[in-house]
Amino acid sequence: MPEDARLPCARVVKQLADTGGVRFLQFGHKMVFEPRNGLIQTTGDWNVAHFRIIHRLGENVRRTRYTVAKEFFMTNLFAPLPHETRRLLDGVPALIEKTFPLPGRFRSGLPSDVAELSRLLTSGRGQRGLSYLGRPNLLSAYLRFFLPWNLYRLCRLLPGLDVKLRANDVVTDLGCGPFTFAAALWICRPDLRATPLEFQCVDRSGPALEAGGKFFAALTGETHVGGNAPWKIRASRGELGTGTMRPAAFVCAANVFNEMYGDISRCNAETLKRNAEKSARLLEGYATGREESAILVVEPGFPRCGEFVALLRNELMERGRRPISPCPHDGNCPLLDYVGAGKKRWCHFAFETGDAPRDLQRLSAAARLPKERAVLSFVFMGKYNTLPPGGDGVPARIISDAFPLPRRRLGRYACSRQGLVLLAGEEGVIGKAGSGALANVVLRKGERDAKSGALLADPG
Repeated sequence: MPEDARLPCARVVKQLADTGGVRFLQFGHKMVFEPRNGLIQTTGDWNVAHFRIIHRLGENVRRTRYTVAKEFFMTNLFAPLPHETRRLLDGVPALIEKTFPLPGRFRSGLPSDVAELSRLLTSGRGQRGLSYLGRPNLLSAYLRFFLPWNLYRLCRLLPGLDVKLRANDVVTDLGCGPFTFAAALWICRPDLRATPLEFQCVDRSGPALEAGGKFFAALTGETHVGGNAPWKIRASRGELGTGTMRPAAFVCAANVFNEMYGDISRCNAETLKRNAEKSARLLEGYATGREESAILVVEPGFPRCGEFVALLRNELMERGRRPISPCPHDGNCPLLDYVGAGKKRWCHFAFETGDAPRDLQRLSAAARLPKERAVLSFVFMGKYNTLPPGGDGVPARIISDAFPLPRRRLGRYACSRQGLVLLAGEEGVIGKAGSGALANVVLRKGERDAKSGALLADPG
């Protein structure tokens, strides 16, 4: 099919909105964001061919007072929140307060309850017990702090993934908590709200499931005309892998395996690999064999969690899955070479949280848990290959912050089919790329970084 037939000039739409200094253009069904730094960001991964079409349409773009970024950056993973998504997220703290009123005499203790729950979820894991959310003060802290933050993270991530759901599809959310994934999808994917879907939400905490039912009903009642959402949620209390479930077109596990296997940071490499194998078998058992079926796993962005996700990716590939995101290739994960080697190189992504709800940021500060950045590791696997072609360069996903190099240059680690890449360049180019940006790089033949062993590369 000719390129101009896939994305003809006639489908270039003029300015759609102008809010917060971020301007929008639409090319077909994709939305392009032009932030102040001049780099193109999109609501989904664009392959090289689509990007070049945009570049060739520069004349049309300039006529609408827009400029096209350099071809080096093909896409950023975490696009700015659209106005509607941000509006709904901003309203979540008030909606939680309305749905789960907190008596005034308990309000002053909320920050300390949040801090205590954070401790029990991290350094104090051995003390929390399986029924910790059965304690009213900890459940209240979870709903007011962890639920909104988890919603925010997912709403920044999900629009950049190619989540395809059809009418009457089944979605299984493992370790769902208070229906966090279903709520996030409802908030950030308004195009799916009228699509009949069935969610199978599994969690071992009865209080979390009960709270999720109330919260999701309040959320959909606020945003759906008539209050009758076509999404049906079937809650199931129990351990993962028990009970009978319908095969799902989409299986999600967010912040699950880090809890399932205790303190994952203390696992040695062999234990981590065994846990990844068990998890892959568990996830695949919930999924349908349909070509479009997909699996999404999201974990905290700690080193051990990133290593676990890399091992899980490998195990899922052995079961016939292929990476959709964030991997720019379907070869061996280059970061597996660092598992158990004592070197802190792992797949993780970070983004600023300045657009998180103000009420949530105030509670975070009061609990002395400020979150200036959100960090996560994830893998999105399907049955088909949607990887970008390399074009004139090599697609590489940026997986680290920028760090200084000699001669006033900056470096970023990136993942590619050829292996781990050290991308070097001028501050104005390397420093502006967002975490998770998909870059088009040119490898320096035979050159490697002496410290990390990574292949040396320049912007394409």
